[in-house]
Amino acid sequence: MVPLCPGHPEPGRADGPLPRTRGGTCTVYGPYRSKPYRSKPYRPNRSSRLVRTVQLDSIRSPGDLRNLGPDELRSLAAEIRTRVVDAVSRTGGHLGSNLGVVELTLALHRVFDSPDDIILWDVGHQAYVHKMLTGRLDDFESLRQAGGLSGYPSRAESPHDWIENSHASTVLGYAHGLATAQALTGGDRRVVAVIGDGGMTGGMAFEGLNNLGHSKLAVTVVLNDNGRSYAPTVGRLSESLIRIRANPTYMRRQRRLEELAEQMPWVGEILERSISATKAALREMFEPTAFFEALGVHYLGPFDGHDIAEIEEALTNAVEFEGPVVVHVLTQKGRGFEPAEQDPVKHMHDTSGVKPGSYTEAFTESLIKAAESRPEVVAITAAMPDSTGLLPFRDRFPDRCFDVGIAEQHAVTAAAGMAMGGLRPVVAIYSTFLTRAIDQVNLDIGLYGLPVVFCLDRAGITGDDGPSHHGLLDMVLLTKVPGMTVFAPSSYQELQQMLNDALDITDGPVSIRWSKTEAPHVDWDQVGRGMDARRVTDEDPDAQVCLLGVGKMLAVAVKAAGLLASRGVTASVWDPRVVRPLDPGMLADAGRHGLVVTIEDGIREGGFGSAVQDALSVSAPDARVMVLGVPVGHHAHGRPDDLLESFGLDARGVADSVLQRLG
Repeated sequence: MVPLCPGHPEPGRADGPLPRTRGGTCTVYGPYRSKPYRSKPYRPNRSSRLVRTVQLDSIRSPGDLRNLGPDELRSLAAEIRTRVVDAVSRTGGHLGSNLGVVELTLALHRVFDSPDDIILWDVGHQAYVHKMLTGRLDDFESLRQAGGLSGYPSRAESPHDWIENSHASTVLGYAHGLATAQALTGGDRRVVAVIGDGGMTGGMAFEGLNNLGHSKLAVTVVLNDNGRSYAPTVGRLSESLIRIRANPTYMRRQRRLEELAEQMPWVGEILERSISATKAALREMFEPTAFFEALGVHYLGPFDGHDIAEIEEALTNAVEFEGPVVVHVLTQKGRGFEPAEQDPVKHMHDTSGVKPGSYTEAFTESLIKAAESRPEVVAITAAMPDSTGLLPFRDRFPDRCFDVGIAEQHAVTAAAGMAMGGLRPVVAIYSTFLTRAIDQVNLDIGLYGLPVVFCLDRAGITGDDGPSHHGLLDMVLLTKVPGMTVFAPSSYQELQQMLNDALDITDGPVSIRWSKTEAPHVDWDQVGRGMDARRVTDEDPDAQVCLLGVGKMLAVAVKAAGLLASRGVTASVWDPRVVRPLDPGMLADAGRHGLVVTIEDGIREGGFGSAVQDALSVSAPDARVMVLGVPVGHHAHGRPDDLLESFGLDARGVADSVLQRLG
């Protein structure tokens, strides 16, 4: 009798199910696992019993999902979608992505035993359903509200959350590290990484995938494909191949057949080559995603991401394979909510969109106007043409707008190449995301003095998306890039003027940073020009204090000056406009005051205020300088005005700080 692995089907029953075990080798089917896998195996529920109604409020943990039948799960999925739509309509947030992963999330929590098994989300804004199913339903009304639930997974909220991961394409790196830790410490927790097809456009995703394939670690990668570029050709033959390749029994037999063929002299070599050639041909015809296997990662799919039973079967089969496995599921963003299905731009990502009267709208208008008279102007973004205001530009100039996907590093270096070729690239990216490419900004653009314009949306305190989305580092970092000019508009019209000024600069890179909040509208006589700062108040030789308010903080400086005047303290106010290089005229005027106060909505250490303090220490050493800004830290979500007030960066906080310093 042929020796078999423990618990293997007896001879004559080789078509039976393989045991859910880890470790060892079977002489017929190859590697097997020595310890039973803990998660619940897939068993389609075909019970004829009466279906009871399942209320979402009765689900207090993932374990409550295990005994539900198909009809109960469908009912539960519908209720989850209703709750998501209701919550996002009140609090804002990411609607389409969460509606698309309802069934996938249910299946993940039925097959895997979270938090014992490790489920990682890339990007975190797909995790609303996960939060509901892991004991946070009662708090869901507080989503993205101050003191409430984060809009992303949060280690502080739940043991089911391992990473916040609001910056995409990184989850496979986390998965590789966690699986390595399990292997080296003797752990047996399954690591599951959920990544979207958009996240797969990022370079870090491919780096992680390559290292997973090389490591042979047992990681299940769920590729959530909602319609970008990874769907293979579907037909009867391809569907059959999908079913075959997803069957671990078949794949073990295939490996054994190939091993036997290799052992046969001469004929075996020809047979082995024939098998390999046939497999390669079929992959090229029916599986464009076969590049996964070239990296050493087994591929299963695609599967219907809204068929819970099908996903559960695929995930359960994936666990049986040795090494990393990609399970490819097809989902529909906005599923079950007709407005989101019909209007993908408005509902697919963040429902806030581009607000009328915002800085972003001013950017859109001025960019289109500039491009009409400057044929060399092109626009680049990293998977956010909607929220950075580029959609109207793309409609007007489709051949001059480039969305490179979630690949900020590539966006910056591609812009460098375009600038070298004579174009004028305008790179529109959130402040927080540009920091992912600071090396490229410094060495691929700054080193060569290339005229690339960086337009940084969501700079400063952004509010409800929390610590990963505040744009607090751009002034600190970009002012250290040699040759970089940094603009900070204080009004709608200032931003329009600054974009024109930026495009006139040809001897180095430029950045323009603006906040998510509404932009003040002013008359054109209240708008500066070129590289000069703008005096806001009339010149007063007896003024005791000079307030320098950067960008949106100019409004705070003006209000603070009014409060100080009511207390008998006179103040001059300047709009710096240009954070770097500093205007010598502004510095000269500031230096004659007894106290100079800088106000910025970025990190106070190493930002605008620090530069002013350093400059005045040489030109006006007797001047006292007080730097007001955001303290170093990972700051929670909340209304921007409330957060700024908590840092003393509202008008009353600034006035109080000045009065305290003056004694």
